[in-house]
Amino acid sequence: MKVFFRRIHLYLGLTAGLVITISCLTGALLVFEKELTEAFNHDRYFVEPGGARLPLDKVATLVKEAVPGAGISRIQVFADPTRTLQVQLEEGKKGGQKEAGAGKEGRKKGTAKAGEKEAAGPKKEKGRTAFVNPYTGKIIELYSYQQTFYYQVFSLHRWLLAGAVGKLITGISTLIFFFILVTGIILWWPKTRNIFRQRIKIKWDGNWKRVNNDLHIVLGFYTSIFLFVTVFTGLTWSFEWFNKALYASLGTSPKPLAAPLSAPAVEASGKSISYETAMAVVKHAVPDALFYSFTAPKDSSAAFMVSLLPADALHEAATTTYYLDQFNGSVLTSQTFAQRNLGQKIRGTIKPLHTGAIFGTPSKIFALILALLGAIFPVTGTLMWLNRTRKKKKKVASPVVSKETTAQVA
Repeated sequence: MKVFFRRIHLYLGLTAGLVITISCLTGALLVFEKELTEAFNHDRYFVEPGGARLPLDKVATLVKEAVPGAGISRIQVFADPTRTLQVQLEEGKKGGQKEAGAGKEGRKKGTAKAGEKEAAGPKKEKGRTAFVNPYTGKIIELYSYQQTFYYQVFSLHRWLLAGAVGKLITGISTLIFFFILVTGIILWWPKTRNIFRQRIKIKWDGNWKRVNNDLHIVLGFYTSIFLFVTVFTGLTWSFEWFNKALYASLGTSPKPLAAPLSAPAVEASGKSISYETAMAVVKHAVPDALFYSFTAPKDSSAAFMVSLLPADALHEAATTTYYLDQFNGSVLTSQTFAQRNLGQKIRGTIKPLHTGAIFGTPSKIFALILALLGAIFPVTGTLMWLNRTRKKKKKVASPVVSKETTAQVA
């Protein structure tokens, strides 16, 4: 039976090994994307505090003046006084008209987390982000993620720079990786205690073939459970059927909180509340959040949406959402991470689990090591196969050589 599983393991590895290696190496590069990007572009993300911050509405006006024709999709404010403001722009008539006419359905989609963009595959370029000095209102940089090195790495990781076809290839390879892990555990499972002892430690003083075998078998065993988690979370982005099956099996839904509607305006002017008013309302409720993200209503019936990350959040995606009446600023509804249903909690946890951000820096370091190990398994496995193939050839050639030698002597 193990011969059968060994062949399945081998053929699957040879089929998807290259894509698995690329996915793991690019994944390793993406683990510390945020930290490295901020370190190499310090002036984009950090400023010297100087006096009081400008009102958010003043900042919004200055940004619109500096970028003619652009609308504002979202403003993100950090509690750290050295951080810049991040203003997400809406650029282009087509995008703006679509957003304005989206109505209630568009607002529902707007509540989805940023990490969920990966589920749908390659996206068209969005509006740029203006990094703004909160004390002067000056735009430090107009930034487009789609123009960066890390976006290319991300595209290679998710769809091999090949659009929908690349996404399908990556998804199939991820599914194959799942079965490689299953067959790998079956092949690893020892029959005796002595074999068990051999398969839980690397014999570093052995020859290179033995070390290579141990790297593949021993480290493969230790990392398998964690690679299962990585593969499982990756499949939720690769295949919609897998994503639906997951939530259906749990009897839950990942759909976000439905956006409520603002009450009709009492005054004829129907003037919406300001960003500053929205901030005051939410800060009164949660004064110590790490950041606040404001999305103004798109039409006269929409609510003013504010997302924030509490100081004691379980992870970076454990945000709280507030919906405010756009005319009087009253809280229509709110939802903390703890108040989400099971499906919403799973959806919000998938990305931190996949990227290793679930427990901050320690888990990111672990994720980096795991990704690098995942990249070497196809290499060590291929070397093992080549070594076995050479041995078989030598065994077949040995009798032939023996007969020829005997004939020459005779």
